[in-house]
Amino acid sequence: MDVAIVGATGSCGRQVAAQLIERSLLPETATLHLVGHEGGAHESELWGLRADLSDAFADRAQNIEVGTDLVDSGADVIVMMAGATVTRQTTDRAALAQINRQIFTEVAESIGKIGRDVTVIVQSNPVELALSIFGQHVPRHRLIGAAAWSDSLRFQRELAAELGIRRPMVSAQFWGQHGDHLVPIWSRVRARGITEQRLADTIGAAREGRALADLPEEIIEARTKMLTLINQGDVSGAFSFIQRHPPDLRAAVKPFFIHFSSATTKLATAHAVVDLLEFLARGQTVVIPGQVVLDGEFGGLHGPLAVPVLLDQRGWSQVVELPIADDERMALNKASGAVEAANKA
Repeated sequence: MDVAIVGATGSCGRQVAAQLIERSLLPETATLHLVGHEGGAHESELWGLRADLSDAFADRAQNIEVGTDLVDSGADVIVMMAGATVTRQTTDRAALAQINRQIFTEVAESIGKIGRDVTVIVQSNPVELALSIFGQHVPRHRLIGAAAWSDSLRFQRELAAELGIRRPMVSAQFWGQHGDHLVPIWSRVRARGITEQRLADTIGAAREGRALADLPEEIIEARTKMLTLINQGDVSGAFSFIQRHPPDLRAAVKPFFIHFSSATTKLATAHAVVDLLEFLARGQTVVIPGQVVLDGEFGGLHGPLAVPVLLDQRGWSQVVELPIADDERMALNKASGAVEAANKA
């Protein structure tokens, strides 16, 4: 399985390359392609990154190639990490979409010229916009967004902290939009090592006095307050403010705290992508939440949305329509509408 990382010289792209090699996921015969934009600093940085990776992982690094032409890479799996990310001036998804739309289009058109099916993992934002553009050139079952997996890992982590156990002992997922319309699937939260009553009490305390329909407004309000504190130089106060919120809100807002207090969320963002690469490389068949382009699945929904899918060696094979609570289904429908409206803007 040859892998190409588009946007390899970005902070998250570098982490994907490093974590991919460090986990020894690819065989010695595989090639890792570092792909950047032609001309300027990014193209020259590819060579430095290649040398740095070889120095760091000389005992396990496979063949590493650099280039600016994705069509010539010969990769089986393409990881989309390129594009602008949020800044203190650009926290709005609509503004980010305007910046990245052309980048998504150029990369998607390059993939369309490859002439054979490849699997594409997207982590650039807005991920739903990227999927809608890539879906014009990539079969939908070979296209998946990793943001839902990273969102779900954060949700699991916050619940684990609430319960006093380790993250692998918690099963919890975020569906919907990677943004203000995240949908925590409370009805399917499970945990090992604690009693069912304690889990029920913890979930009840987290949801008391709140309606799932109000979560988008809660996310916006908490994020705005948190960013105000950071802009005022009160980083510790911003962290304390976030920690006072329920686990679903912490999972939704904390990435912004990390981003604006320590450059980017590069470690966790890359970790989720490499998890997906590991599932593909190991030939594992697993059910995970991922952004996919729906065509009538899950209650007749269409377009990009995060839902549980069955991942296999080539991409995803089917949507897994798990039973969920009525308010969760309504929130999922609302998230689908929000994604559609955002992509048309």
